[in-house]
Amino acid sequence: MTKSEAIKHFGSIQAVADALGITHGAVWQWPENLPIDRQAQIEILTGGALLADVPGRGQYALPRSA
Repeated sequence: MTKSEAIKHFGSIQAVADALGITHGAVWQWPENLPIDRQAQIEILTGGALLADVPGRGQYALPRSA
């Protein structure tokens, strides 16, 4: 998952920050390819609409929301 994908999903950097309970500046400083722990947190918050890049997860991925 990338920072760009998260921002696009939530609508803005501030919306990502608000959803995660962190500051705008913290999101702004993220690398483009998010750390796996942050990806997992976002996957849970989005109900699987955004999926963490877990190697080998294949059939075990959470279903995407319709």
